[in-house]
Formats: sequence, C-alpha cells, structure tokens
Amino acid sequence: MDDRIRGLIFQAIDETISDEDFEHLQDAIEQNDEIRAEYLQAIDLCESLGEIALEELSIARDSNVSVDESDDDSARDLATRTIHDSQWRLFPLSLIAIAASVLVLVGGTAFWWGRSGASDQDSQVAVAGGDNLETVESLIAGHATLRRSVDLKWASRSTAYREGDVLPNGVLQLEEGVAEIDFFCGATLIVEGPATLDVESDWSVRVVEGRLRANVPPAARGFVVKAADSDIIDLGTEFALEVGPDAARVEVIEGEVKLRGGDHDGNHLVTGQRRWLKGTETGMESIEGLSSVSDVQRRRASAESDQFAAWKSASQQLRTDQRLIAYYPISESQSARIVGNAASTGSDLDGILVGPVQRTTGRFGAASAGLAFDRPGARVRTRIDGEFQAFTFACWVRIDSLEHRYNALFMGDGYENGEPHWQIRDDGRLMFSVMVDDTQNVRRFDQTSQRMVTTAGLHHVYFTEPIWDISKSGQWFHLAAVYDPARRRVAQYVNGEQVSSERINEEFHIETLRVGPAEIGNWGQPFRKSPWFAVRNLDGTIDELAIFDAALTTPQIESLHEQGKPLGY
Repeated sequence: MDDRIRGLIFQAIDETISDEDFEHLQDAIEQNDEIRAEYLQAIDLCESLGEIALEELSIARDSNVSVDESDDDSARDLATRTIHDSQWRLFPLSLIAIAASVLVLVGGTAFWWGRSGASDQDSQVAVAGGDNLETVESLIAGHATLRRSVDLKWASRSTAYREGDVLPNGVLQLEEGVAEIDFFCGATLIVEGPATLDVESDWSVRVVEGRLRANVPPAARGFVVKAADSDIIDLGTEFALEVGPDAARVEVIEGEVKLRGGDHDGNHLVTGQRRWLKGTETGMESIEGLSSVSDVQRRRASAESDQFAAWKSASQQLRTDQRLIAYYPISESQSARIVGNAASTGSDLDGILVGPVQRTTGRFGAASAGLAFDRPGARVRTRIDGEFQAFTFACWVRIDSLEHRYNALFMGDGYENGEPHWQIRDDGRLMFSVMVDDTQNVRRFDQTSQRMVTTAGLHHVYFTEPIWDISKSGQWFHLAAVYDPARRRVAQYVNGEQVSSERINEEFHIETLRVGPAEIGNWGQPFRKSPWFAVRNLDGTIDELAIFDAALTTPQIESLHEQGKPLGY
C-alpha cells in the first residue's frame, strides 16, 4: 500500500480530508481488502490510545497534576496525531512504544488542548466541578420564558415566540393579546398588547409602551422595571404600569416600590399609592382592569376548551378518510390500556399500552391526553397487516430531550422488507427509512463516526437538517414523513412546512410496503435471541398519530397541521 493512501487514512480519522480525497479513499477501502484492514486497524489503535490518554488525564487530576479542560475528542485527536507522527509502518513493531509516547505527551500538552478548546468561538466549555474531568455543557442565551398566552399576536417586525420559548435580551413587540412572562429571577409580568418591551437582563426590563402587571415575590426583590425616565425598583410587591406616548404612571397593588431617577427620585410608594412618571392624569385611561395571573389561567382554559372542540370536529371528519391505514386520536382516549384505532380499518389495529407509559396532559390542556414514553420500557404495541403502495406518517409530538442516539416515533418490529422506521436522531434530525432487502449485510463508510460499519439489511436513511435543540424542549411539533415509491420521492415536514425532499435511488426503490408488528414511541427488537435491546424510547409525549396508504401532498399536510394546532403555537 502506498504512502498516499496511508496518509489519507489519517486525514479521514482526524477529519482534515478533502471531499475529493475522501471519495478516493472510500473507493479504495471498498475495493481493496488490505487497505480496508489497515484502515480498521488504524481506527482501533486510535480509540485504544485515546482511552489510555483519558485514563492518564484522570490519574493526573487525581494526583493534582495541572490539567485543564479536556474531553474524549481531544484525547482521541492527540492519539491520532501521535500515531501519524510515529510513522504508520512502524506500528507492527511497537504498539507499546507508541502508547508510551502518548502518555508522555499527555502531561505536557493537556493544558494546551484545554485552553485551545475553551477559546474556540463555536464551543462553550463548562466545568462540571469536583474531581471529575471537565465536560462540555449545552448553553442557551436568555433571561425569561413565555409561560402562557391568550390570543397573542406578535408585531410583523418582531420575532414571534411560542409558549415555553426562552426570551433573549432585546425588543418584544405585541400587537394584541396577553402574554405571561416569567423572568429567571422569579418576577412575572402580565403584558397586554399592544406593547413594546426591551428585555435587558434577568432582573431588568424597559417598557416603551403598553400595560402590564408585575408580580415580584421575595426571591425576586430588586427587580427593575424602567419606564419614562424612572426605574421602578420592586421591594417585594405587585404593581401595575401603563406607558403611553405622552404619559406613564405606576400604581402599587400590594407591597412597596422605590422610584429612582426622574422627578420622583427616591420616592417610595406603598399599597394603593400611584405616581405619574410622565404627563398628567388627563387623557389617561383607567389603570384598572389589567389581567392577573388567575385571569390569564381562566381565559387560557376557556380558549383551550374551544380549541379542543374544534379539533374534535376536524378529527371526526378525518377518520372517514379511506386512505387511512390507522388513526390514533390519543387526545380523547380514556382507556387505561388501549389506544383505539379510529380509522375504518377497525379495532384489530388498536394499540395496547405496555410498560410504564404515562397518560399526561395533551396539547389542548387538561381536557386532552397524550402518552409519555420517558422510561425505557414504555411503548405502545400494534399490528398492521397487509400490503401498501405508499406511506404518510403524521403525528403531534412534544420532545423533552433527545437522550438516546436514536429516539423512536414509529418502528416496525423486525425491520423486514418494506417495513418503516421513523425516529429522531440525538442531533435533532428526523430520520425515515424503509427496508429494501433484509437478507443483505451492507458494509459502508459512515460519515458521522468516520469509520466502516456493517448494517443489517439494504436500506437508506432519509435525514432532515436538525429541527430540534434543547431550547425547544417541551414544545409541540407536528411531524410528517411521506414515502412515495411511485414518484420515487421521500419528503418530510415540520409544522406543515416541507423541510426535506430526497429522491429514492434505484438501489433503494421498493414498491410493496408493509408494517406488521410495530411500536409507537419505542423499539424493542423482540425477534432477537437475546434479552438485550436498543434503548430508543422517546423522552417526550405523542398526541395523535395517523398513518395513510397514500403520499399526501404539501397542502394536505398543511391542513392536518392547521386543524390540530394547540394554543400559544
């Protein structure tokens, strides 16, 4: 084997290889057994040395040796570079010598690795604490969350947020409706549109215009609301504020506030007192009638009830669609163990709850229901016999986290010819696939792990770009996947919008589709001769799942989404 191929192997491992060279290497790996064996040997050695390096880092830390931020990737990269520098052709002679060189290098270079990682603008490193190695944590920017809303409409020039969203610093503009905003310090604002706010921090907000009611418990004492030329410093209270173009006033509902700046600098107001911060009483509407937290809760419950009733009407119409293979309207399900199939295909396709599936609040509030699959054994089992010409899967899902590599939505048990797998990868990408030939074991180069892998069966996974991250935890999404063999196209949708479309190549084309025994929210691999199974339960809630023997169009997917939207969406 020539040195150029050997060099490409190391470039692939440390991810510095060009696209052209990568294709050349992949062809070489597939066509030459010697190159394939050497590539796999290099991968195994790299991982072994990475583990040795991590062990030594841990020992160094336990011995109070100066070691800064480091992680698995840094150690693995270090091992790769050491193998490369040692000249690969020397490998058969002295694995021990190479490993020793890694251990020597660890002590002198660990600090540099940590510092270079911490300075990377695209990576945020947080210290876990104690004697453990530092770990990379997910970070998110923001100062408050949108807790609840009623009839909320955002201004066209403002970013629109959904319930549960983290609100960053910057301007919020409401055209109409009511928003309940919780700041991380503990203060709550009930804001009525039209209103314009400038979120400054966890402890500070500027009101440009609008009406609001602030509730500040003792834990948030010192929260500041800025209006006109004054700062309203809350001392543990509830107060109302109204700001217009020519006038602004504050009124203490209960407790005490301190004014800073403006004409009333240093003044204290207590229960029942008010001050005009700008302008006079003339021309100002009454500050009375502002919504309280309990008012928002009542209005919200009433609106959810109306929305639920509208969805029920649309659901009754949907279940008459003769293209439905199965339809599980979980929101109205009351049975303790059964999720009824509401399609005309009948009760033989009912789902049965298995394990610690939890009935929980659905997307329309307490009156509706969803199924939570947050424990490994939780699943809904069903069996769908027959042959089909196309697939459309559509469901409402709330994702709390993506803690597994693969997180199941709907999975055929045996993944045999024509059977589907629909799931979400841990990086937030939707995945849909159909088995083409389950008799083949396919050897291929995996881009993600940068290694040759063997997959059971011939199939192709159709990915989207990431559609979820931790900032969207707890939000409801409408997801759909369309598998259309006749048009040789796979399309995927999020909230009624197409997010991917990919051609089905001849190699992966299959016309006869099946489902068979299957699971919602998990995959148990029951046909394997082992008690072990992949952990793929969805850490989240599914509320309504429809499966069609048809390739629905984009307008039809949009209609399903519009008919099922929850409030605050």
